[in-house]
Amino acid sequence: MSPVTTAPAHLTDGDAALRARYLEEVLGVLYPPPCAVDGGPRDGAGPVAGYLVVPDARRPRLLVPTRSRRVAAAAVRHYAEPQSRSARLKRDAVVLALRSGASKVVLRDRIRVTGPAGSGIDGYLRRQLDTDLAISVHIGPARANRKPVLQLISPAGETAGFAKLGVGPLTRRLVRAETAALTALSHVDLRHLMVPAVRHAGQWHGHQVLVQSALPVWEPRQPLQPYRLTDAMREIAGCCGISRGWLATSPYWAEMRDRLTAVADRPEGAALAGAARSLAARAGDTDLRYGAWHGDWAPWNMASLGDRLLVWDWERFATGVPLGFDALHHDLQQRIMASGDAAAAVEATVRQAPLLLRPFDTPPGTAELTALLYLIDLAARYLADRQAEAGARLGVLGTWLLPVLVRRVEGYQ
Repeated sequence: MSPVTTAPAHLTDGDAALRARYLEEVLGVLYPPPCAVDGGPRDGAGPVAGYLVVPDARRPRLLVPTRSRRVAAAAVRHYAEPQSRSARLKRDAVVLALRSGASKVVLRDRIRVTGPAGSGIDGYLRRQLDTDLAISVHIGPARANRKPVLQLISPAGETAGFAKLGVGPLTRRLVRAETAALTALSHVDLRHLMVPAVRHAGQWHGHQVLVQSALPVWEPRQPLQPYRLTDAMREIAGCCGISRGWLATSPYWAEMRDRLTAVADRPEGAALAGAARSLAARAGDTDLRYGAWHGDWAPWNMASLGDRLLVWDWERFATGVPLGFDALHHDLQQRIMASGDAAAAVEATVRQAPLLLRPFDTPPGTAELTALLYLIDLAARYLADRQAEAGARLGVLGTWLLPVLVRRVEGYQ
């Protein structure tokens, strides 16, 4: 695992309110009764955990443990990969304040948790890993797949790992899926990339728990050369074998039909299913090659070192998809991050598909079809996850992805 990284986004008042509400929810998950958050002491209860809220309780992004200055500074220093120079300077300023003790002035909002000794998520993780640790808690933006992500910090200020908690039907499934993916990848001899190792998997208070090792993000970074990214994506594409066959008779399309049926009761789902049927009618006898993909290979889910790439967040890993999906996804996410115009980014990625897919030895003339299949796959995911209802920034597909997809399918030859 690595520091939590997310695509840059402006924090609106609505997002701030959602984050503040989520802060209350996540504290209730991590410290269920008999623990008490910011309440009076109970019989037999003592301090369990204490946190500083960064930057404040109205706009929470990170809960920093107050155990020691060293631990608190490490929590912020390793919390995220700054996406700009100004973000890096802000992070460094908070780290300096924590190290010097000036945090009492800079960070005024604090949280105190009391309860029986060894209670809460802290106690569970210490017992399972048989080591002393403190945790910091990432408070992410609104998404259907948002879940508590914890950085595990040793008393010396070293990152001992990262933990994820699946707390609902979707996130429990995703945490189980990531556990299975990392377990499978642990048996693959990967030369171009490094993935986290599973340190613990289990259940706690009905929540699915996955603890991953910390990837060596502290090692010197190197500029990411396109060929290195391609080599790593090709390695994942072939890690579980490669098959070939017509689209209409492929296991991939059989599964996709089921996924589309599951979301067809919604207007956007009906439009998506219609576009998919039209595409299959025109291209069902096209011969494609199928392999594995990471599922969310975006710039913020990786780091480039001198000899390999560090890649994390494997909860969407899947096999048997058309080759090149990772390259298309990375390109689309990079374009959205750079311009903010999601619809234009979709159009540009489809146009760029022949170049993006060339290294994957896709059959001639199948680049646009593969790109359209990727968009159908991504849209089906957003709808199944109910990203729009969760308030995700790009959750409403009709504002960016669907119009481009429908228009491209109508013009597909």
